[in-house]
Amino acid sequence: MNFAITADLLLTVPLVYFLLIRKSAIPKTTVVPVMVIGLVIGSYFLPEESQTYLALFKTWALPVIEISILLFITIKVRTAIRKYRTVKGSTPDFLDALKTTCYEMLPKSIVIPVVTEIAVFYYGFIYWKKRKLKANEFTYHKESGTIALLAVTIFIIAVETIVLHIYLSKWSNIAAWILTCLSIYSGVQLFGFLKSMLKRPIAIENGKLLLRYGIMNETVIDLRNIESIEVSSKDLELNKETRKLSILGELESHNIVIRLKEENMLTGLYGIKRTYKNLTLCIDKKIEFTNKINKALQRQL
Repeated sequence: MNFAITADLLLTVPLVYFLLIRKSAIPKTTVVPVMVIGLVIGSYFLPEESQTYLALFKTWALPVIEISILLFITIKVRTAIRKYRTVKGSTPDFLDALKTTCYEMLPKSIVIPVVTEIAVFYYGFIYWKKRKLKANEFTYHKESGTIALLAVTIFIIAVETIVLHIYLSKWSNIAAWILTCLSIYSGVQLFGFLKSMLKRPIAIENGKLLLRYGIMNETVIDLRNIESIEVSSKDLELNKETRKLSILGELESHNIVIRLKEENMLTGLYGIKRTYKNLTLCIDKKIEFTNKINKALQRQL
């Protein structure tokens, strides 16, 4: 009976679900979450002594499935990047390729959280190769203080984690390790954010302005939608119409102001979207950047 119930939860139900969606637009990989839900239900409702087969599945099958999914996503992302390279004038970007791949494979509701977590690990710990800028690309991390601020924050988190771990362990080892794990996770996130700023430059290509702030903020502006662009460090009131590309808001200065004819969308962490009509940002080579935009605007006329 235990085997039959476990088989129904982990095999029969996912198989029936697959048969129902196989001819629909729903990604086939959603079978895996259905299987995981069955695993959670079994773990919750079956008595502990009846979870022998569930334990075997957790120990042997689940890790294999997880690794297989990661390998499949990696292969699909590499294929997507190759496709980007075949498009003339297009620059392959890991995050863009990852989003495209995951939207084909996963439910839309979980794509952005999954993409964010993978991107943090990729930019933080896998992508170490120095990125060579093309003529249409511009950096934005040298003139701003974000890199230094994030680095200092990571250092403070590391020091405080050690101190708090020692202090809390005298009261509760479990609480101490929970706090330590959360702090390590926060540090990893910040390190990934920091590294992504070095690897995702701002670019002008195919009549579009691709504005990126690492993996933290991004927006795509059609050059025909730009009303004006100016070199300015003048303080502006931030509101629903005027926003900063930087996630630090008023803590970071700007040297470029872009004004649009129509509202556009700024996408932040975990897919949070905000509209804007004026956008401020900091560019390392601000004069060269504005000249290139103005020349591109003249060609659009």
